[in-house]
Amino acid sequence: MKKLSGLLFVGCIALTGCEGSTDGDLTPTPPTPDPTPPALAADVCYLMKTTKGDITLAIDLTNMPITGKNFKQYVDKSFYNGTLFHRTINNFMIQGGGFTTGLKSKPTSASIKNEAAVGISNKRGTIAMARANAPDTAASQFFINVLDNPHLDASASSYGYAVFGKVVDGIEVVDQISIVPTKNIEGFQDTPVQEILINSITDTSCPSA
Repeated sequence: MKKLSGLLFVGCIALTGCEGSTDGDLTPTPPTPDPTPPALAADVCYLMKTTKGDITLAIDLTNMPITGKNFKQYVDKSFYNGTLFHRTINNFMIQGGGFTTGLKSKPTSASIKNEAAVGISNKRGTIAMARANAPDTAASQFFINVLDNPHLDASASSYGYAVFGKVVDGIEVVDQISIVPTKNIEGFQDTPVQEILINSITDTSCPSA
């Protein structure tokens, strides 16, 4: 089982981003979804063009209003264009949205409230917010689950990582990104040897149900 104790990181590890303390310093409250959404909504869709191929994402603004709108506002201002998938782990996830070439960090908007307790699971192909160990520290960084990762969901012992969308086309590109050779450099772990860029994220039509 992979852990995410550093998913956003600058010099951190796992699924954090150097934006908080540790879950051990906090006492999670069991999630109380009311009720758990039966499925992710596809309110807006985006075409993510990367140097490894195209990925189409459907974003849920209905069930995940804070998280979905946060991602949307970064896309609307072209924040992600030219950023990296800076962390990739085979059979786990790929993480991006915070650094440009050379692992230079981008300034972000304020962090957001963690909506993981809504109850949407970190299943294969879902996109979720990366954060530091403290719960309400997600900003711009996100990850795409390569496999089902239920241990990342909110529970009585964990605040969890908020899922706010899913891959609707291009999951094979996600898989290819997840298996590239990686290295550890200056506090960054599992960094692709050859940089993988997000060239652009733009609006696209959502697929019909």
